[in-house]
Amino acid sequence: MKPRSKERSTIQLPWKKIGVAVILSCLLFVALGWAVFGALVNKQDITLLAKPLPAATIIYDQDDEVASRISLNTIEPVTFEQLPKHLIDAVVAVEDKRFFEHNGADLWGIARALMTNLTSGKTVQGASTITQQLAKNVFLTHDRTWGRKWNEVLLSKKIEGEYDKQQIIEMYINQIYFGEGAWGIKRAAETYFSKKVENLTLSESAMLAGIIRAPSALSPFKHLDKALERRNIVLQLMKDQGKLSPAAYEKTIREPIKLGSAKPNRGEGIKYPYYVDQIIREASALYGLTENEILHGGLRIHTALDTKMQQAAEQVYANNSVFPNSANDQLIQSGAVLVDPRDGGIKALVGGRGQQPFRGFNRAVQLKRQPGSTMKPISVYTPAFEQGYRPDDRLLDEPITFGGYEPKNAGGGYHGEVSIYEAIVNSYNIPAVRLLNEMGIDAGMEAAERFGIELTEEDRTLGLALGGLQEGVSPLTMAEAFSVFANDGTRNPAHSIISIESADGEVLAEAAGDAGVKTTESSVARTMTAMLEGVVEEGTGEAAALAGRPVAGKTGTTEMPGTGGEGIKDNWFVGYTPQLVGAVWLGYDHTDAQHYLTTTSKAAAAVFRELMSEALKGEPILAFPKAPGSAVKKPGKPSKADDRDKDHKPDKGNKGPDHKGPDHKGPKKDHGKNDEGRPPKGHDKHGGAKDKD
Repeated sequence: MKPRSKERSTIQLPWKKIGVAVILSCLLFVALGWAVFGALVNKQDITLLAKPLPAATIIYDQDDEVASRISLNTIEPVTFEQLPKHLIDAVVAVEDKRFFEHNGADLWGIARALMTNLTSGKTVQGASTITQQLAKNVFLTHDRTWGRKWNEVLLSKKIEGEYDKQQIIEMYINQIYFGEGAWGIKRAAETYFSKKVENLTLSESAMLAGIIRAPSALSPFKHLDKALERRNIVLQLMKDQGKLSPAAYEKTIREPIKLGSAKPNRGEGIKYPYYVDQIIREASALYGLTENEILHGGLRIHTALDTKMQQAAEQVYANNSVFPNSANDQLIQSGAVLVDPRDGGIKALVGGRGQQPFRGFNRAVQLKRQPGSTMKPISVYTPAFEQGYRPDDRLLDEPITFGGYEPKNAGGGYHGEVSIYEAIVNSYNIPAVRLLNEMGIDAGMEAAERFGIELTEEDRTLGLALGGLQEGVSPLTMAEAFSVFANDGTRNPAHSIISIESADGEVLAEAAGDAGVKTTESSVARTMTAMLEGVVEEGTGEAAALAGRPVAGKTGTTEMPGTGGEGIKDNWFVGYTPQLVGAVWLGYDHTDAQHYLTTTSKAAAAVFRELMSEALKGEPILAFPKAPGSAVKKPGKPSKADDRDKDHKPDKGNKGPDHKGPDHKGPKKDHGKNDEGRPPKGHDKHGGAKDKD
């Protein structure tokens, strides 16, 4: 037995040596890694902490010239002694619970935040420490990668080694962005509550701490309910962490938010504010940048902006004589956009008339209104030409009912048998609905989606032929859609941003340089352009004609219910030359029985004419490609059923800025090609506002 035991001991000895060697190797590796980490930390340059300032973001135009500069304000620091204790407690509670315990990077905090957010079903706590956030804000590292997180850790360790906790929290609160142009706690207290920092109450401190994570989305000026909810979350966290007694929590959570008397206008001095607004929206939606990063991150944003066209557009919108007369108490509003169809670049954009706050409602891109007859070329006539219909094919313009839905022409008249060309030029409604019914609604739905217009199942009605959309569209959406006709059947997504660089030249985002989306055949696009040239030459769009230039386009109006056919809710013109597409909307922000237009489609067409005439000054005159086959037959100048213009008659006023509801619905059932016209159950016979074009 003893020899066997000796043999076992001899065999086990090498494994013990191997184990010891592995442990020693691991310890050596850790020591070496720690030494390397320490060396990397020591190499970090944090001298910028001495003079922290928000860096200006520079906007470059299409020629790479500086077009606009965003530098809204500088920091006015306060000392640690001026900061109320409940403000510090609130910030630490919601942003970094273990701030006074960790040394820059908090692995336990990351795990805790992950679990808290998962169990609450919402983002309550973040994973970055306050020191890491300070490093990111000051040193402008905007790339969303693990590399950035690593740099944050290195910088935060260096900061923690050279500054104490009081100094770090003081720098952090003085340098973060609180929204509404307020950099630092001093500006935030003045902006939101019109008071000094040292006078902030517990409730006010909790609200300010709460909006740090998303200052735009949680601004009480714009989203009071969300700001109140977020404040209460901060108070709950303070109570849970022992920083607030239950009695103080119960008392404070019942307090309303009392804001200061006036919200500052932070957009004064920014050139081309509506275009800059679109840049911010696009950078956020497409590239994931925050408003804080865009407005104050020292970025270099290269755009498709044509400053000559933008200035021309702003001058047109400042000229009240171009627009119909408004009532004394309200202004007729409008939004317009100019897009190069060849690459999708947004050349100019105006989102409203009169004095508008920076980052207010941008009607060029945020508006959602029914497009009226501007949808006919997209949802009816393009799929018709794709299916083999021709401009001289005949359609009936006479009374008809589709399961209770009775489309009407503007003015109520009928014209018997007409060609497709005549129907387009005169914008007759009944032939368009008949043709969509004959082809099947699926054909119109599919075509609209190809043109970049988002639809819902509720849009699956014959009202689609007349622009009866549930959600509506913006001028930007319609400009992109019509660019298909101007660009030989290819749609390039409309965009303002070419590329975005950090302050040190690192490329953060870049627009895709693809060849666009093939939407329809070039022969169909050219045929449609020939039709739409007729609209401007002898149809409802004559007011949009440009001297010496070929132009094509389509009018669109929607009727205001309850006005006996005399009132208009939305007035559109979308048109183009070979190098530029323009979309114009006119209307009131909120329409009701006292607030509607009394003009016809000529009003928007006239604005389009002024806009394009000024924008295209000095630009070459280009010709449209010739349509295939024989020339389009234009049988004399037609009479226009909707030529009951009341231009410049005072319109009735409006009420508010953000009306969106559906204004023009078709029947609730899909009246497709094989539908025999039986009324569906629960059918809506009239479906809302009628198209007046």
